[in-house]
Amino acid sequence: QVQLVESGGGLVQTGGSLRLSCAASGRTFSTYGVGWFRQAPGMEREFVAAISWNGRMVDVDNSVKGRFTFSRDNAKNTVFLQMNSLKPEDTAVYYCAAGATFYSKAAYYQARNYAFWGQGTQVTVSS
Repeated sequence: QVQLVESGGGLVQTGGSLRLSCAASGRTFSTYGVGWFRQAPGMEREFVAAISWNGRMVDVDNSVKGRFTFSRDNAKNTVFLQMNSLKPEDTAVYYCAAGATFYSKAAYYQARNYAFWGQGTQVTVSS
């Protein structure tokens, strides 16, 4: 069992930065792939970024490429999403998720492949 707790959200102006953290409990977290998803009001949850258990595979959605960076520190059971050059369209609740089995890179993009989810953290970017 893995429990995830996100932090670092908040209100920022356009062009600003935030660093989201997701702290996990459970000794097996280092063996899990991790993803970030976001959901804006009235919208479906969408993929933002993913990282494999060993950090060798990192992918971000085209909408945030060049602005968001995803990393992990398995020694601290924590992953980080550095978000720069934020835009109003980045406003959403951001969720951290962990899953044990991903047979392809594309599998990381699907929310159904993640077994554990955090409660979410609100990111609001003002124009």
